[in-house]
Amino acid sequence: MNRTTTAALALGTALLAAGCGGGASDAGAGGKGPITVQATDSECKVGRAEAPAGTVEFTVQNTGSKINEFYVYGEGDRVMGEVENISPGLVRKFHVQLDEPGTYETACKPGMKGKGIRAAFTVTGSSAAPKSDDAKLTAATASYQRYVGSQADALLTETTAFVTAVKAGDVAKAKTLYPEARKYWERIEPVAESFGDLDPKIDGREDVVDEGMKFTGYHRLEKDLWVDGLQKDSNDIADTLLADVKNVVAQAKSVKLNPLQLANGSKALLDEMATGKITGEEERYSHTDLYDFAANFEGSKSAVAALRPVLQERDPELVKAIDAKVAALDALITKHQKGDGYKLYTDLSKAEVKELSTALDATSEQVAKIAGVVAQA
Repeated sequence: MNRTTTAALALGTALLAAGCGGGASDAGAGGKGPITVQATDSECKVGRAEAPAGTVEFTVQNTGSKINEFYVYGEGDRVMGEVENISPGLVRKFHVQLDEPGTYETACKPGMKGKGIRAAFTVTGSSAAPKSDDAKLTAATASYQRYVGSQADALLTETTAFVTAVKAGDVAKAKTLYPEARKYWERIEPVAESFGDLDPKIDGREDVVDEGMKFTGYHRLEKDLWVDGLQKDSNDIADTLLADVKNVVAQAKSVKLNPLQLANGSKALLDEMATGKITGEEERYSHTDLYDFAANFEGSKSAVAALRPVLQERDPELVKAIDAKVAALDALITKHQKGDGYKLYTDLSKAEVKELSTALDATSEQVAKIAGVVAQA
């Protein structure tokens, strides 16, 4: 996990000028065109501070020296839409469904850390109807929500078993169960991490300490198990983890998703692979990154699969391109299986890591096009 979201909502319109640089202007077609975002290492210039309810398109350009991210937050820091892994010089487009009028926030995160450079963003007009009454889109959303529900149930079951082993002091068993519990989180990560500060509490790496947060959750227990040994507060950390997971599971199973969230989520999972797993930073103590890598990929494929009937109808050539890239990456991941799991990340050669990275980039390039197809009127 590479981000934390802990700031309060409704910072006031003054923040637009002070915090986000202001000054940019997107007239668009009556204020309805794509909104440009100029992201640097110290500014986040959003071209327009409002949009009518419905589908909103952002074009984000990173003109800084650090990898950046751009988010749209709803009430309680809920992630409504995001685009990650924006390298210096890169331009990324994404669509977000903002059906309810009211105050939101935009944020750039240079270096992919902290709460970000935030500004108020207003959605105007009356509540928008769903993007489409297309039966295929409705079926896609229902299918993916069933998938999220099943994975959430498994997340709770496996995390319960993991916590039980930790509290029993059974280090060997806890080490075995750790990647099994983690994979269910990784499969639904864009949904699971969208609920305010539960994400950094559950999935934050040790870096969160630099941002004024306590190091808790899976990765704190990972460090205890593989590096420091179980500590006096390990049981408390385990209890808190389980309580937080129960909270996330309840919310993930009740949240109502829209087709654009599926499209953006499929890309976000590939971004997670690129920014945390391929670097070996995520599981820095256990080196079980390939379990996460494979789980993120499974989650991405599930979102794409749910949308496949829509994509096949609207852009069959894109489906062919995605299928080819997915098959190539699948083959590479399979090559690194070991028994019922995967090799340790530290067992991979530099050439093998490069091979995975290249195939991931090729897949991500095609999956990034899905949101534009889904957003078609």
